[in-house]
Amino acid sequence: MTVASSPTDTGKDTRQDTPKKRVGVIGSFVWDVLHGRDKRSVPVEEWGGITYSLSALDAALPDDWEIVPLARVGDDLVERARLFCRSLRHMAPDAELIGVPYPNNRVELRYLDDERRTEHLTGGVPAWTWMGLKPVLDAARLDALYINFLSGWELDLETTQLVRAHFGGPIYCDLHMKIMAVLPDGLRVAQPLPHVAAWCECFDVLQVNEDEMQMMAPDSMALAATAMAAGVSCLCVTLGKRGAVYVAAPGFERLSDLPPVRGHGSALSTSPRGGSGAHGALRTELVPSVPPRIDGPGDPTGCGDVWGATHFSRLLAGDRLTEAMASANLAASRNVEHRGATGLANHLRGELSIL
Repeated sequence: MTVASSPTDTGKDTRQDTPKKRVGVIGSFVWDVLHGRDKRSVPVEEWGGITYSLSALDAALPDDWEIVPLARVGDDLVERARLFCRSLRHMAPDAELIGVPYPNNRVELRYLDDERRTEHLTGGVPAWTWMGLKPVLDAARLDALYINFLSGWELDLETTQLVRAHFGGPIYCDLHMKIMAVLPDGLRVAQPLPHVAAWCECFDVLQVNEDEMQMMAPDSMALAATAMAAGVSCLCVTLGKRGAVYVAAPGFERLSDLPPVRGHGSALSTSPRGGSGAHGALRTELVPSVPPRIDGPGDPTGCGDVWGATHFSRLLAGDRLTEAMASANLAASRNVEHRGATGLANHLRGELSIL
C-alpha cells in the first residue's frame, strides 16, 4: 500500500523519534564446555551464561524496549561477546560491553540427567564495586533492571543494596548461582545463602528454582513469607518439567501494581498508590509447563535463564503475572528444542536460524 505524502511530510517515520524504554542487564558472559548433552563423545563449546537471558529478552520484549547490558567481559572473549550482542535486534545502539584484563568466566558442565549437572569454573571477571557500577548505571538511563547471578559474585549485598537505593525502576532478580560456592578445584556446590531477608529487600520480582529455594528456607511458603515481608511483590519458583509456582503480594497482578513505597516512578504505575494494597492474603498458583515439541531429552541448558528473561519481558510489556509466566513456560520449552545460545532468539520467535 502506498501512502501519499503531504507537502510538509519529510518522509521520516516520526515513531522512530520516540525514545525507547531501556532494560539493563547485569550478569556474566560465560564460555561453556558441555559434556553429555547429547550422544556425541566430543564436548560442545559455545556461549552460555547471560547470553541465554539476552536471547530471551530479544525475542520477548515489545518493540518499544531495548536492551542495555551492564557487563564486563575478559579481554580474551570480549570481541566475540560484542559480536554476539550485535546479532540481537533489541540491543541498544549505544550499548557497549566493557573489556577487562582478566580471563573470562569459563564453565565445564557435565550432565547427570535432563535437569541436573555438575559445573567446574575457571577464570572469572571480578565483582562490580559500587564506585565502578554507579557511573555505568547512570549513563545507561534505564527504566528497568534484570539481574541474573551467573557467576554468583557479580554483586555483593552492599552493592546490590546501593543499586536498589539508587535505582527507582522495577528490579527482577534470578538468584541462580548466588547460592553456589566454588571449591579450590573449581567445582560449584550449593551453600546456604546468608542474609536472605536483606537480599530480598533489593528486588521486586524474585526467581529461584527448587534447589536454590532449599538453600534459603525450609519450603516455598517460608521463603515467600520472608520475601513478602522484605518488600518482594512476587516470588517465582521454577519446577522444571512441572512448570512454575508463584506467590504474589496482595493486589499484585502486573508491574503497574508495584507500590510507590518501593521507589518506583509513576511511568509504570496506573494509580497514585500503584494499585498494591497492604491488606489481603498472599496469592499462589501453579502455572503448568508446556511439553517440548521434540522426542528425546533435548537440551536443558539455559532454561531457567530463558524463563526469567521472558517472564520479565512480558511483565514489562504489561502482561498479567500468569500470562507472563505462561509465556515463560513456552519459551523454556522451546529452548529445550534448540542447541546453544547462537540463533536462540530467532528460534524463540519461531523463525528459522541459519547457524
